[in-house]
Formats: sequence, C-alpha cells, structure tokens
Amino acid sequence: EDLSACRNLAVLYLYDNRLSRMPNLAFASHLTHLYLQNNALERMEGLATLRHLSKLYLGGNSISVVEGVEMLSELTELHLENQHLPPGEKLLFDPRCLSTLAGSLCVLNVSGNGLEELQELTCLSHMMQFMACENQLTDLQDLADVLTCWPKVWRLELLGNPFCQKPKYRDRVIMMSASLDILDGKEIKESARQFLLNWKASREAKRKAHEQMSTFGEASGDLVVQTDYVI
Repeated sequence: EDLSACRNLAVLYLYDNRLSRMPNLAFASHLTHLYLQNNALERMEGLATLRHLSKLYLGGNSISVVEGVEMLSELTELHLENQHLPPGEKLLFDPRCLSTLAGSLCVLNVSGNGLEELQELTCLSHMMQFMACENQLTDLQDLADVLTCWPKVWRLELLGNPFCQKPKYRDRVIMMSASLDILDGKEIKESARQFLLNWKASREAKRKAHEQMSTFGEASGDLVVQTDYVI
C-alpha cells in the first residue's frame, strides 16, 4: 500500500509483514515511532531521513549489525531483541552509530543476540533501561565497568546469562549502581541496598586494618634486625 501521501505520519506499524527490505520511508520525515518487529530484515537501512525518530522496534528480524542510525540524533529507544543470527554469530555495533546514539539513547533491548561483552556500550551515558537477557555474558567486572558510565540507569534485565549463576550475583550487581531500582524484574529495596553497602564498607575496613597490621609487623621486624645489628 502506498503511504507516500501521509506526509505527517508520526507512528507506523509494519510488524509481522515478512518484509525482507526496509520500506522507502523518505516521505515520512515527521515519523517518531516505527514498529518493524518480526519481519525478515537483514539490514538497517533507509533511516537517514527520519530525523525525528525517537523509538525504533526491530526485534525478531535477522539483523547482524547495528548500523544506519548515524543521522537519528533524537532516538531514545532501540529494540533489537532476538535477531535470527547464524549459530556462533553475535550482534555487532558500528562505532559511528554508537557515537550518535551516545547523545540520546535511554532504552536499549539486545536480549538473545549472542553478546559476550558490553564494553563498547560504555559511551551510552544516558542509558536508563537496558535489557540483555539470554546472551553469553560471563564477566561481572565488564558489567561493573559499564554501569560506572551509566549514572542514570534504573532498570536492568540480565537473566539467562552465564554470570547470573555466580555466587551472590544479585547482591553484587546491586552494589555496582546507586541508581538501580529494578533488577531482573524485581524491585530493589533501599534498605537491602544500604545493608549491602554497609557490609561492603565493613569488609573493606577490616581488610585495610589487616593490611596495616601486617605492614606494622613487617616494619617492627625490620627495626629489631637493625637494633641487633647496631649492638
């Protein structure tokens, strides 16, 4: 169906249509919401003219590279969950696109895409909601490094990753971010966060005290040796 006459189109639903290519939307310069889930798209293309696009839904396609959004400086939500990728492949990010998205993106869904690390997403400093369930994430330190760069994040969905099986996974993630309110669908009580932070501070204080005593003991030993030598 020809939509080119709809110049003031703001929202367009094209999901579940078996589309193999992105439709020509050059006419829709006022578009803010685009729904293209569950098609057969392999590339993100034809988006450059959609300068006012704020929400883009592309879940359930066959996209292997996040690209073509360099001109979308107003994009706040990007949904790319469950791409149908060949076995062993993972979703990749064009660095140029990440540079653009860093200025506006608040919501990102990359669940079910074979991701093994998150380090390249540290630039997305406006992130508020991040969904990355059912990937291959194993390193909690990698997550901690990213969360340090996301001071506004309040929701994380990470179930189904290998690091979720690690001891005290939930407690460790809660302590990584002071802004986090929801982790894996469950609210984080402020009392629970404070308890964990107090426990961490207490453990750190004990560790430092132990190190100081060890250092003092070594210094005392050196002093005795020197005294014996003088005598």
